[in-house]
Amino acid sequence: MIWGNERVLVGDERLDHLLAENLRIIQSPSVFSFSLDAVLLARFSYIPYQKGGRIIDLCSGNGIIPLLISSRTKVPIIGVEIQERLADMARRSMEYNGLEDQIEILQQDLREVVPILGKGKNSFVICNPPYFALESTSIKNENEHLRIARHEVHCTLRDTIQVSADLLKQGGKASFVHRPERLLEIIDIMREYGLEPKRVQFVHPRVEREANTILVEGIKGAKPGVKYLPPIIVQNADGEYTTQVRELLYGEE
Repeated sequence: MIWGNERVLVGDERLDHLLAENLRIIQSPSVFSFSLDAVLLARFSYIPYQKGGRIIDLCSGNGIIPLLISSRTKVPIIGVEIQERLADMARRSMEYNGLEDQIEILQQDLREVVPILGKGKNSFVICNPPYFALESTSIKNENEHLRIARHEVHCTLRDTIQVSADLLKQGGKASFVHRPERLLEIIDIMREYGLEPKRVQFVHPRVEREANTILVEGIKGAKPGVKYLPPIIVQNADGEYTTQVRELLYGEE
């Protein structure tokens, strides 16, 4: 597919709608497609409208979170993604939507990004990291792109939290999405690097099911004290998205 004189889609890529934001995103079934977790994290994260420094999105993938939050802010956004193919997809999505002046995609190992983006210079960090430790019993996907996105191949949970804390100025906010079974580990590491957990929200696939996703926000240098937000329920008894989730995905009320 050609847009103007530039390539838009490559190989098995497709151009999907982000209906609530009226934007388009490039995705690929063999490389990367975003999940509901990214949408939940984007909505959970505190986003200033027009002041407050710069927003850094670590483990940016195909740029889904920068796209989702761009409609809520005029603040510059930088997405950091280690995989060249994903970073290229993200850049083309930004160009397609005319957002290249607001959103920059940096293809970089996040463990090396602090000197580039500035230690203690940033106000907001968002991170959707790989969920599974390498020693996890979970099956490692044979597809290299998906394996890197899902497993701690190039960065660990500790890496993502440490880098987030290093990037933030005092009073800056970092938000993460992860698995509930690692919540205590997340909190311990956050506090080790001076990120005090302030908001926590559990996500349940159905009302009767245990949580399978956790959203956590921390503030650098804050005093102890955490709020537990009402849980998000993804599906109703009929297996359809709840009103809350439909509004997040499609802008429906």
